[in-house]
Amino acid sequence: MLKGIDYPGITVVYLCHDGQGNYVLNKRSKNCRDEHGKWDCGGEAVEFGETRTTTLRRGVLTEYGTDIISFEELGCRDVLREEKGVKTHWIAFDYLVLVDREKVINGEPDKFDEIGWFTLDNFPQPRHSEFPRFLANYADKI
Repeated sequence: MLKGIDYPGITVVYLCHDGQGNYVLNKRSKNCRDEHGKWDCGGEAVEFGETRTTTLRRGVLTEYGTDIISFEELGCRDVLREEKGVKTHWIAFDYLVLVDREKVINGEPDKFDEIGWFTLDNFPQPRHSEFPRFLANYADKI
């Protein structure tokens, strides 16, 4: 059985920033589950027995090679998508995460073709299908 396909998966989604109006995004490679070539913030599935905070810290460290300075929980949403005829359902807990920009690296070069720093007014295209909704939901907090 597959998370998100055979039953709802639980994920943490995080938008990392440097406290100066810059946000790190990743470009998804062909090795990602879906949405190849699209820009996205970070995300990590919650494993059995793991708290969301533990997942958040593990995800940021794995994907961006750095520890979290601080974080804010933004909210929760159902992510219902269909790609290439496959329906998925994830329950996403969303976070805004402060990191040290100097320590951020592409921690998963097999998963991300590249990472980059952007301001809200110059996020690259194309974007993950859920990223615009994430931004719209939390526009007053980002």
